[in-house]
Amino acid sequence: MTIPPASPLPAWKKAVYGSGQYGLAAFGMLRQIFYAIFLTDVIGLDPRLASLGALVGIFWDAVNDPLVGMISDRVRSRWGRRRPFLLLFTIPFGLSFVLLWWAPPWQNQWALTAWVTLAFMLSDTLGTLVAVPYTAMTPEISRDYDERTSLAGYRMFFQLAASLTTAIAAPSIVDAALASGLTQQQGYLIVAGMFGGISIVPLFLTFFLVRGVEDERPGEEPMPLKAAVRAAWANVPFRFAAALNMLNWMAADLVALMLPYFLLYWIARGDLTAGVTVFGLKLSLESGVLGLLLLTAILAIPFWTWAARRLGKRNAYLTGITPWALAYVILSLVQPGQAGLVLALSALAGLGLAAGYILPEAIFPDVIEWDELLTRRRQEGVYYGIKNFVRKISGAFAFFLALQILGWSGYQTPPAGAADFMQPEGALTAIRLMSGPAGLLLLLGAAATAWFYPLTREKHRRVRRLLARRKGRAKESD
Repeated sequence: MTIPPASPLPAWKKAVYGSGQYGLAAFGMLRQIFYAIFLTDVIGLDPRLASLGALVGIFWDAVNDPLVGMISDRVRSRWGRRRPFLLLFTIPFGLSFVLLWWAPPWQNQWALTAWVTLAFMLSDTLGTLVAVPYTAMTPEISRDYDERTSLAGYRMFFQLAASLTTAIAAPSIVDAALASGLTQQQGYLIVAGMFGGISIVPLFLTFFLVRGVEDERPGEEPMPLKAAVRAAWANVPFRFAAALNMLNWMAADLVALMLPYFLLYWIARGDLTAGVTVFGLKLSLESGVLGLLLLTAILAIPFWTWAARRLGKRNAYLTGITPWALAYVILSLVQPGQAGLVLALSALAGLGLAAGYILPEAIFPDVIEWDELLTRRRQEGVYYGIKNFVRKISGAFAFFLALQILGWSGYQTPPAGAADFMQPEGALTAIRLMSGPAGLLLLLGAAATAWFYPLTREKHRRVRRLLARRKGRAKESD
């Protein structure tokens, strides 16, 4: 039985759905890039205690991801399975931005650690209640292999757009707050309030304007949690996709976490207000490097979406991460003061980062259909919950390990209001090792995993034909 061609999704619908990623990405980007240095340099936590608090919070969030996925698979409402979560939890999610970036005026390190842990757990749980159902909508909006790549492209465009605006705006807003007499803490709260408010709008638009195919399908008895996890583990393509996602994002997370430290303490040699000029704009060093990296990635997204159609997702990914890996190699050799070279490397890495954003994400809807062929069920929530679980556990490990290494290497919190501060040699060595070589090793692991990924475009087409044949027989028997 041949599969009837899927009706192409209108561009406006893909854009509306993709825009929902903006708030999720802004939340994640602020935390990914600036939260570690916020904990160590603004709150004043010892890096080892900061890593413990974040580890507990991220572990809790990783555990509740599969649970939220299971719950969303079981929801039955006139709005479908996923959209009610957007209606109920979008506003609390927006408010959680401020919660995460408020620091109580305490001096006790353990009390601050307890607050950081609780704030992290609550804000991340609210994010999970939006993010898991939202991402699980992807395979329900379209069943087509290439349309899903396009959907992933739209989502990742908005992810990178959010990352770009937060990377440029956050340091600039904090600097402006300092210049006007406010504190760094107040500057971060302004950033959190602004992006938290912006994040609410596109998620509500997604609720009102985007419906999935699943809304028209009859309900099915959900699989118990143990059986669902066992079925996911038996899904061999899913194992590869989860490992690829984990290694890909650990390579990005670790270097993103260390980049502010690398730029301020190695490249700028302790000048905490160092600036750089990009396209005639005077920006902070962090804003310039991150902005150019993400701008290049945004511009490269259409190319890698096209390449995935021509080469397949696996081959496009392997090709795409080559400039990313090369940038890590050269970054390991950069010396203090070479800000221009770092800017060039950020553009080079951005070319590959776009492939790293789109293609591992575009693989996941296909492995869900492999599962449907085996189990006769569609369990998007479970799969996206487990994927996010793996993603966050690996991110927690990277965060914990990086800050532990910083703490044991002798990292020191700069005095409040300091414009210049130099870290000891041991801390600088640790920062350099985690900013280049460690990321390169993780990226090579991701490439090896992608090389052996078994579900090619041809195999996926066979899966779709078998599913269509099964559904055709079911209709004939009714």
